[in-house]
Amino acid sequence: MSVICLSGGVGGSRFANGLQSLLPSGDLRVIVNTGDDFQLHGLYICPDIDSVLYSLAAVSDAERGWGRANETWQCLDVLSDLGQPDWFRLGDKDLAIHIVRTNQLRLGMSLKEVIDNFCVRLGVPTSIIPMTEDAVMTFLHTDSGLMDFQEFFVKRRCQPTVQGVFYKNIENADLHVKAFEAMQDSSLEAIFIAPSNPFLSIDPILSLPGMRELLSKRRVPCVAISPLVGGRAVKGPLGEMLDSLKGSRLPNVFVEHYSGLIDGLILDESDVEYASSIKIPTHFCSTLMRDQEAKTGLALSSMQFASRLHV
Repeated sequence: MSVICLSGGVGGSRFANGLQSLLPSGDLRVIVNTGDDFQLHGLYICPDIDSVLYSLAAVSDAERGWGRANETWQCLDVLSDLGQPDWFRLGDKDLAIHIVRTNQLRLGMSLKEVIDNFCVRLGVPTSIIPMTEDAVMTFLHTDSGLMDFQEFFVKRRCQPTVQGVFYKNIENADLHVKAFEAMQDSSLEAIFIAPSNPFLSIDPILSLPGMRELLSKRRVPCVAISPLVGGRAVKGPLGEMLDSLKGSRLPNVFVEHYSGLIDGLILDESDVEYASSIKIPTHFCSTLMRDQEAKTGLALSSMQFASRLHV
């Protein structure tokens, strides 16, 4: 089954890992949010892309949920001693990726070319596609004022109440040509919206000019996996954002949010009580991905569910 996964963040990277474990080499393409990309210490940093890369390469830190396993922090400690910002935790192994990426971008390589190079070096058979090569930044209107994603998410630890989200320069950005080609591929059999925060990870992808139209004209099933378990987010500020932006954490929020774009919704088995209220095909299973078996199990359930849907 040749599939596309729209992804960002920890949940998305883990789901992509499960898909990769089941699919033949090269049959998975992951379109990843770049709205949280930013520069720090003169380096170009791609948090969501790197989370997906590390997960697919099996080098991610499972306990923290981000960054690389067996990380050290000597460079960050020295930066802090020199009075430099240390609120964004860059480990030594992580820094090596940022240094190489920044240098290769300065030499004229595209972001996709840089990612492809990393995939070869780390043994990743999956095509990781940045949603765009253009600069797009996620900003949030909060009760503490306007702030960019990293200030809200990392520096302020998601404490401000979110009142709105927008993506700077999104109207001038182009969907990556590789993402467009993947969506048009005749071998495509399913599209998955990973269990990622819809506002911070998925909506930037969907907001690119032409992307919603491509999805609305899909000829294969598109399935979304809810990022909530029992009405609560596994990680991050999603629950609070749903409260402030949607006024509800019920599963139908995702049906409405992705209206016209999905053919089915997967929810955790703890939410089965809502089955009768959901107006599109629904599948319930364990969506917690705490280990490799759980990642593979959710991916398999998702593919089986998609194969039963008709567009």
